Amino acid sequence: MADTKASSTGDRRTVRVGVFIPTDCQLLDAASVDIMGSMSYECMSLSRLRKREPHMSMLDKIVPKAVIDLAPSVQIHYIGSVQAGQHIKLTSSEWIVATNHYGDAEVAPGQLDVVLVPGPDPFNKNEQGALDWLLAQGSTPGVDILSVCTGILVCGQAGLLKGRTACGPRALQDLIGAQGFGEKELVGDKYRWIQDGNFWSSGGVTNGNDLVVAYCRASPHFPNPIVEITCEAIDVGDRAQEYGSELTWPEKVAKLVAETSAA
Repeated sequence: MADTKASSTGDRRTVRVGVFIPTDCQLLDAASVDIMGSMSYECMSLSRLRKREPHMSMLDKIVPKAVIDLAPSVQIHYIGSVQAGQHIKLTSSEWIVATNHYGDAEVAPGQLDVVLVPGPDPFNKNEQGALDWLLAQGSTPGVDILSVCTGILVCGQAGLLKGRTACGPRALQDLIGAQGFGEKELVGDKYRWIQDGNFWSSGGVTNGNDLVVAYCRASPHFPNPIVEITCEAIDVGDRAQEYGSELTWPEKVAKLVAETSAA
């Protein structure tokens, strides 16, 4: 597990997060990392870090300094199959500049606490080296893997689904099951997210927000007051883990198609 103390912040814990995008990904999937970023000391104490008056920050007016001081420092790496400084393609004509290639020592197994895998085009091919890196991360004690949407396919190709219970998008349960990843059970038709050991996986796209919130609530990296204050501030974390009695995605599509045809 990475050393979670940063010399620049004294005894403040530093949570090192890697967003792993070996080919491309959905912008909304990757954006779920901003929930962890919003729980950081850097975000919660912006007014102080920018040397403004403390009372200028909205949080400073509501949350005592002693509570804000509980927040960890959060260091986020954007990791791809391209070199640092090169661009990684996202949806909606967006790009992210890679901070690291997966082979960089800075993001080697043992240097990160969390690896978030946002969903790519499900038919992409991934470099074997990238898959080996992801498997090594998931096999390192103290490292948690968070798979969002079709990120489950990248994780499956890496060998992380063997013997595990996992989610993945509701509409792709059959596709995932047909890949021969060796999972114990797929529960993405029932749950927004599921945890199996150090492997967390979500359903499609914005279910990644629910996954990240659930992870932060369970993780020792993020103190509970910081998690709940952040969730209230950015309005996430209030959906149930189970979908409930609502229609499944295929059922909703069929209903919409029928309504459109009847119009």
